[in-house]
Amino acid sequence: MDSPNRKPLRLKNYDYSAAGYYFVTLCVQNKKHLFKIEKDNVGNDLCVVPTRQNLIVHKWLKETENKFNIRFDKYVIMPDHIHLIAVITERHIGRSLQDAMRWFKTMTTNEYIREVKNGNLKPFDKKLWQKSYNDHIIRGEQDYLEVWQYIENNPLKYKLNKNNSL
Repeated sequence: MDSPNRKPLRLKNYDYSAAGYYFVTLCVQNKKHLFKIEKDNVGNDLCVVPTRQNLIVHKWLKETENKFNIRFDKYVIMPDHIHLIAVITERHIGRSLQDAMRWFKTMTTNEYIREVKNGNLKPFDKKLWQKSYNDHIIRGEQDYLEVWQYIENNPLKYKLNKNNSL
């Protein structure tokens, strides 16, 4: 049985190690709700004590910043996905956005598995994250502000959806 052809997610011939701003969305495998929305905690500064599973994400985003030539201007952890603005400040050969996201997903998965084995978190089915991720190259200040606002409003939008609850 042939598997369906996947639409390429990356912009063809674009150098994802180039300096720039990127809007990235990472989704949990099968859209399973494994994380928690932390009220008043959108961005880089922790305003509340994060849940155990969200602490994994916060920790490895900081570690990703330290390991790669990247900064996360703003992010939000949702139950089944993460939105973030990744900033590559200068081009670095061998250190692309894909490398950083792959490493982040690997490290969060490994730590999540340890927490499952210790009985602290609920298990997931085979993979923590969906294959790949979605990205949008942010082009200009207006685009950046729109993405920033989208991330800022995402928890409220989620809460107002009658099918969801915090």
